[in-house]
Amino acid sequence: MSSHVEERVRQLREEIRRHEYLYYVLAAPEISDQEFDFLMKELEELEAQHPHLMTADSPTQRVGGKPLDEFETVEHRIPMLSISNTYSEMELRDYHNRVVKGLNGDSPEYVVQPKVDGVAISLIYENGVLQRAVTRGDGGFGDNVTQNVRTIRSLPLQLRGERWPDYLDARGEIYMPRDGFLRMNREREENGGAVFANPRNATAGTLKVLDSSIVAKRPLDLFVHTIGEMEGMEFEEDYSLLQALREWGLRVVPGLSLEKSIGDVIRCAAEWDRKRRDLEFEVDGLVIKVNSYEQRRRLGSTSKSPRWVIAYKFSAEEAVTKLLDIELSVGRTGVVTPRAILEPVLLAGTTIRHATLHNFEEVKRKDIRVGDHVVIQKGGEIIPKVVRVLTEKRDGTQIPFEPEMVCPSCGSHLVREGDEVAFRCIDLSCPDQMKKRIEHFVQRNAMDIEGVGEMLVNALVDQKLVTHLSDLYHLRHEQLAGLERMGDKSAQNVLNGIEKSKARPLARKLFAIGIRHVGSHLAEVLVEGRKSLWELAELTLDDLAGIHEVGPTVAQSVYNFFHEEHNREELKRLEDAGVDFSQAIDEKKKQGDAPWIGKTFVLTGTLANYTREQAADLIRKRGGKVAGSVSKKTDYVLVGDNPGSKKEKADSLGIVILSEEEFNRLLAEN
Repeated sequence: MSSHVEERVRQLREEIRRHEYLYYVLAAPEISDQEFDFLMKELEELEAQHPHLMTADSPTQRVGGKPLDEFETVEHRIPMLSISNTYSEMELRDYHNRVVKGLNGDSPEYVVQPKVDGVAISLIYENGVLQRAVTRGDGGFGDNVTQNVRTIRSLPLQLRGERWPDYLDARGEIYMPRDGFLRMNREREENGGAVFANPRNATAGTLKVLDSSIVAKRPLDLFVHTIGEMEGMEFEEDYSLLQALREWGLRVVPGLSLEKSIGDVIRCAAEWDRKRRDLEFEVDGLVIKVNSYEQRRRLGSTSKSPRWVIAYKFSAEEAVTKLLDIELSVGRTGVVTPRAILEPVLLAGTTIRHATLHNFEEVKRKDIRVGDHVVIQKGGEIIPKVVRVLTEKRDGTQIPFEPEMVCPSCGSHLVREGDEVAFRCIDLSCPDQMKKRIEHFVQRNAMDIEGVGEMLVNALVDQKLVTHLSDLYHLRHEQLAGLERMGDKSAQNVLNGIEKSKARPLARKLFAIGIRHVGSHLAEVLVEGRKSLWELAELTLDDLAGIHEVGPTVAQSVYNFFHEEHNREELKRLEDAGVDFSQAIDEKKKQGDAPWIGKTFVLTGTLANYTREQAADLIRKRGGKVAGSVSKKTDYVLVGDNPGSKKEKADSLGIVILSEEEFNRLLAEN
């Protein structure tokens, strides 16, 4: 009896996987939805009666158990690099000429694919079974969203066929089909929920949901377009590999073609530009890849992207609509920006109601008036922009824009600093500024406080529960639980996130504070080698300007911030609330976690496996310092292809030169 049940379970799983492949990948179903549901129901019942037969890759196990507390951060074995863009036939030909030159005159074949406008994902299969799904993140590290990605019905939890790689890192895009996106937004609107701006935003937001049962109800899908790494099998060409990925049950981006020349690529691009609107998903261009892997190895990569691939971006789409009004919004640094309120119009698959007007000078230069018919354009931006006014449609009813020089949020007078185009509100108690500062403070690469989104931030500020960043650390459970759409569990999750944030790395705290011109990378640079934030605060303007990568503008901004008494008072309030502004360098050294403390590295040339910033991060994580120029204080110079004068200077000073291979060995040893 037991063997009979086991055999039936095996048969059902194989049959269900085959029908999923036929339906979701080949779009050629052989049975009705009802017949498929009967098969699934039989398998579910058998697994419930015989739980020892349950396996993680069973078709019944797509939706996970209880919601996650947070996503695990995972390092990519091979970084997920970005790719460079081209925008015209001339730029495509220039790219081709660079490729031919890099191949010493050899002319390559190109694989051409539509560039899906989704969220990049890495799918890790070991022995044919899906183990992990990781977002791109910063290219080096991403979020483990396996539980959410497993809910996508077109994704095989186990590869098809009898032979596949021992290890496969298949890379692709998760997206939301246009029809599914519009249907989901209609349902959310009918239920009083907020609608998503576009399919890409909806996809990104859905992948961040911690409860996979919610994700399973949303219309996500995915395509695979390349691999990051593969073990146990080898291919000589990308086109052949992509055919194999399809045979293994993965959904490869449709419309794949192999072009023999750059002329063929250009003709293909023109054809796709005409038919892209007929696709069921959003595309913003084409990806053009050298087909031969041997040629790819010869071409290598720059510090930012591989030389063997380029994106061809379609020209921005335009639409005509009426400008109904101009409203002002306030950013976290107090900049007041005009925004156009538009008569709703469909553009690039999204209903557009707003467009940026950039600044007051731009409105004046273009003579944009309320009531004008305007041309709006949407390229790579989420929010479209007004590119020109159709003055020929004016009938005398249009009203010139004459803004009051007061903040729309708090009523304070606006000021203009130096040569800046922007007008600012300098009232630190301005509610809109505070909302934006909190959103910046809690974001993932800052204090990473889970559960504090835009709606909660608005409620906290509007009800005056938070008037300073430090007030976040004094929130009580009953205050949060009493807010709209919050309950005991959500309130506790927020409090847990706030408590965890106290121990974030110092660089992330500095970035979170929101000093003008200080991004996440410069925050790392500024705190490098310092024991506390207060040590940074005591630096002179000359000290700050002398830090590698810190220019005079950043130095002045940092200096001004720390010499404003109200800023120091707020930092003290944060510290009194438990936010740790120290950096235990000596402790790290004692534990052996930072073996390169005191060592200074300089990078030059193009590395094959890392961008410049990724290599620098690896050095900093081991306690080392990265400088921009070679001096007698330099310990190592890491040299890639086509190094500049830094290598020559290092040779003349007798400084240790590291090849990328030697650098990798040093990493492995430390």
